[in-house]
Amino acid sequence: MKFQGFRGGVHPPQAKNTMECATVRMGIPEKVIIPMQQHIGALCQTMVKKGDTVKVGQVIGNSDAYVSVPIHSSVSGTVTAVSERIISGSNPVVCIEIKPDGLQEVSEDVKPPVVDSKESFIKAIRDSGLTGLGGAGFPTHVKLNPPKDAKIDTLIINGAECEPYITSDYRECMENTENIVEGIKNVLRWTGIPKAMIGIEDNKPEAIKKLKKAVENIDNISVHGLKTLYPQGAEKMLIKTLTGREVPPGKLPSHVGCLVMNVASVAFVAEYLKTGMPLIKKRVTVDGSSVKTPMNIEVLIGTPVGEVFKFSGGFVSEPAKIIMGGPMMGISLYSDEIPVMKYTNALLALNEKDGKIPEENVCIRCGRCVSVCPMNLLPFDIDRLVKANQYDDLDKYNVMDCIECGCCAYTCPAKRMLTQSIRLGKDALRRKAKK
Repeated sequence: MKFQGFRGGVHPPQAKNTMECATVRMGIPEKVIIPMQQHIGALCQTMVKKGDTVKVGQVIGNSDAYVSVPIHSSVSGTVTAVSERIISGSNPVVCIEIKPDGLQEVSEDVKPPVVDSKESFIKAIRDSGLTGLGGAGFPTHVKLNPPKDAKIDTLIINGAECEPYITSDYRECMENTENIVEGIKNVLRWTGIPKAMIGIEDNKPEAIKKLKKAVENIDNISVHGLKTLYPQGAEKMLIKTLTGREVPPGKLPSHVGCLVMNVASVAFVAEYLKTGMPLIKKRVTVDGSSVKTPMNIEVLIGTPVGEVFKFSGGFVSEPAKIIMGGPMMGISLYSDEIPVMKYTNALLALNEKDGKIPEENVCIRCGRCVSVCPMNLLPFDIDRLVKANQYDDLDKYNVMDCIECGCCAYTCPAKRMLTQSIRLGKDALRRKAKK
């Protein structure tokens, strides 16, 4: 099948150094720090207090809000602190710190859910604590329960993994193929979606081959190799490539009959329905020019990133920048005490050369940022308005449609910090809307 693809995009160096690194289990850290918000939506309220003992899989945070998911302990041990911390951005989040006892005693509440209807399936997914494991952190039970007037005909499984360095989803495809397929079958069965399409960039031929073999006798699941082009893995881009449909500005994939899940998310669905163990661990790619031994590691959620880097052999040089996620869309961390969270798919440590922020020059109006923007925006105009504090005019330029992929900044010969400007502009509009 030939695909049309999406507009724009760039070709950053792949740097997939850990593709052939089988996942290694890290084990129990000295402590875990578990934030009460690891998802898009309402903050969870703490269910434990300092001095309490907890078990693996126990609910330690929850919310009555629909757009939210419970948070579980990844270890057994003693709660040593419940306090606010800055995790990312500038807003403090309540975190629960736990000192493990090394026993990993499992909570009595951990048992396979009873699923016999769409409603019980959606409830089970919420109870599992699952959010999008591709990096967005959107509660999966909300995604699986679109508005009643939405006619979903295609489940799209995202295995593109287009960011440089990151190979955690590739290892999911290679090491957990059966659960990926079983998870897809479960989603199709309980949501009533008739078919699924798995999209993987063609720089991962072994994953494509393995998944095609796994579904060769399944009529309603297909695997498709896609052109390697960043940001192929962005939800709207993947929908455009695989189906030719365009999600209108301000709309969700359900508006065009699609539902998108990450390969690790559907694999987790299969595992949870069998075991009842909620989301307490994550496969993370550890790489970068300062890392001694790049590898893929299975990490307990809440593990401080400093311990993860130590497990991978430490640093060959002092990192100038530590990033959670990929180099295009990841978040720079101010401390190695920040924990691994549900949506963490990579930890990068970059040396002085790779981590240096280039000096901005004057925009030369070359138009490269426009030509590569997959959302057909005018990044240089948005940047100009933000620099001039003219936030009221940003709506005219559809700034909220930006997916913050970073293509514009990557291709800019003047090294303009276009993505940062767009984020500032979007934040200004959100603050204005709240007022």
